[in-house]
Amino acid sequence: MIVSVASGKGGTGKTTVAASLATIWDRPLVAVDLDVEEPNLHLFLRPNLEESEAAHMEVPVVDASRCTFCGACSELCQFKAICAMGKLILTFPEMCHGCGGCIALCPEKALSPGTRELGEINRGRAGTIGFLMGRLRVGEAMSPPFMRLVKAKLNEMIAQSARDAIIDAPPGVSCPAVNAVIDSDLILLVTEPTPFGFYDFRLAWEAFSPLGKPMGAVVNRAGLGTDDLYRFCRDKGLPILTEIPFDRAIAEAYARGRVIAEVSPRLKETFVSLRDEIRDLAERSRPREAAHA
Repeated sequence: MIVSVASGKGGTGKTTVAASLATIWDRPLVAVDLDVEEPNLHLFLRPNLEESEAAHMEVPVVDASRCTFCGACSELCQFKAICAMGKLILTFPEMCHGCGGCIALCPEKALSPGTRELGEINRGRAGTIGFLMGRLRVGEAMSPPFMRLVKAKLNEMIAQSARDAIIDAPPGVSCPAVNAVIDSDLILLVTEPTPFGFYDFRLAWEAFSPLGKPMGAVVNRAGLGTDDLYRFCRDKGLPILTEIPFDRAIAEAYARGRVIAEVSPRLKETFVSLRDEIRDLAERSRPREAAHA
């Protein structure tokens, strides 16, 4: 089972929940940080990183001696990563999405595959937990292609030895967030009952609902704000799987880089219960997922 821990905005406690779930998971597990622009799951799980490799994507390289400047490649590219200007072909690798269409289309075979670095993929272990993290290159804008490479590594790890995965997804509802959760079996939305938290939570629900994945909510800092979040979840049939109290001890543990499930027996039990609720929701949602597919 792959569980994505997501949120409509940053700062709701998404990574805190992902780290705590990982530590109490009682089956073989890979913890994955797909918040590649600002990964910080490692700050809580503190893994021993055993492998590191650069990740690249394919970009076109022009052989000007073979090019007839027909412009077919430029017409095809929706992102204008390659442009024909008279007797000149310009490429903009930073804008390329790596589809390879221009290379396949070129009638003169004047385009060949080149590469550019997107970031770094790290693998390791945090005790018995497998760990996988992507770190986007500074200044790089193409996080979804890089995230797909990280997910390919995750699939390899799952294929090598059957295990579950908990994904710390990027915040928000843009392409990186959707890319992170799209292959999940269940999406866990972490929010807070404040006006800003509720507004972005609603956006996340609207963005992820068309995927047809079972979703559940975790309310962090429970006791703040208004009841709008609770009414919304009730109206939409979205289960609130657990609440995390607004507690100074939790904030202090977070500031020290501690996993909050280890702060007290009560909090550990909260996350053990959340784990069981996640599995129960996934099991109950299987017929609905099959019908959606």
